[in-house]
Amino acid sequence: MNTASLNFRLVTWYAGVLTVVFVLLGAITFFSLRQYLEANVLDNQARRARQIADTLIARASRGSESALGAELESLYSPETNDRFIRITRADGTVVFASGAPHGGGFDPAQVPALAGTGARKIALGDSSLLLAAVPAVASDGSRYRVEVGTSARPLEETLRRLLMMLAVGLPVTVAVAVAGGFVLVRRALDPVARIAFKAEEISQHNLSERLPVVHSGDELERLSVSLNHMISRLQESIDGSKQFVADASHELRTPLTVMRGELESLAQDRGLTRETRETLGSVLEEVERLAEIVESLFALSRLDAGEASTEWRRFDLAELAATTAEQMSLLATDKNVNVACDSTAGVMVEGDPARLKQVIVNLLDNAIKYTPAGGRVRLSVQREPGYAVLEVTDDGIGIPAEALPHVFKRFFRVDGSRSREQGGAGLGLAIVKSICSAHGADIEVISTVGRGSTFRLRQPLAVGVSARS
Repeated sequence: MNTASLNFRLVTWYAGVLTVVFVLLGAITFFSLRQYLEANVLDNQARRARQIADTLIARASRGSESALGAELESLYSPETNDRFIRITRADGTVVFASGAPHGGGFDPAQVPALAGTGARKIALGDSSLLLAAVPAVASDGSRYRVEVGTSARPLEETLRRLLMMLAVGLPVTVAVAVAGGFVLVRRALDPVARIAFKAEEISQHNLSERLPVVHSGDELERLSVSLNHMISRLQESIDGSKQFVADASHELRTPLTVMRGELESLAQDRGLTRETRETLGSVLEEVERLAEIVESLFALSRLDAGEASTEWRRFDLAELAATTAEQMSLLATDKNVNVACDSTAGVMVEGDPARLKQVIVNLLDNAIKYTPAGGRVRLSVQREPGYAVLEVTDDGIGIPAEALPHVFKRFFRVDGSRSREQGGAGLGLAIVKSICSAHGADIEVISTVGRGSTFRLRQPLAVGVSARS
């Protein structure tokens, strides 16, 4: 699980806020209900005490106090109903006190006398009593205090059951809500995932494509529209750059050809001094080099314009590789480098044979160029499931690790042994990369300094060709 992802953070924040809200709501519900129930029970006790004061005490007198207890037992049965009733004179004498309740919720002997009147909750050890006290006046003017109470145990059991329900229901509710939130977040981020997936597919070769626009009227729609506008501006800029390179390289070919011809004619003049001839030779080499750069740029511009896909046909890549390796062996012989070709016949692909031959030539030329005398270059073509794999391996000087990510960039040359004269203009591998991209092929390089390099090309097999055919 990616804890740094937006999806995870949104769900985490959602779960945290939801948990806090549910806990606060549960706590408020619990304490509000407890306060309400206690107030309701205390109000009932106060009304019952007032009823006793208005009926029994108001009709009684000091002389009939003995009959008061019997009436209370008969009418209210405090022990059976788990109630507490106590009648006290103004001088503090207890006229009547109920016995221990059958439920054992409290001990009447531990109930202290309330100071004054009112209703309150009294703690009695492990239990509690909800007690109310009201004043009463007998028919002969005697003053009494009536105390009526009941055990808080039923109320506490109700609250305890509620607390258990909250303790069990809260995690379940949060889990269900978080699961729903996760689904909602995933659905909300699906358009972002589609935009990101489409953005990964867009490159300089398909800038005409656009990101999907989510018609939601919010920031996401504005983002996708803004990104599409940005891609349009990039397309215009890149198309302009490509057109400039194509036009410039095309226009430079004729002047360079004329210059080369003029220099070659001038070099034939027998009246020139030795120094002048050497200078002309040097200038002619630079013109040749510049002409090669212009030709490479012109080839890249045609590849960028899709020229590589106009001459496609079905052919045997292994046969093309073997023929090319045989032709390049002459160059390798001059450097005392052995070129070996190992290929499986019948590796059929679709593409432009001339362009793919250019890939093989460039790879072999680089391998031969940077392999010391007595070294070996190996070219192989094999089949993998669904792909043709071409590898060029040498045991030459290798490529530094920091240069590997840049070897296919235009005008990139590795410093050191790859000098300006030996390394060329740095366009050969860029052309290889462009041709591979035009053919839907991938190319990678693996190299270790001092131990050689391997360039590996993977191209889809032709339609209808299996890996074992």
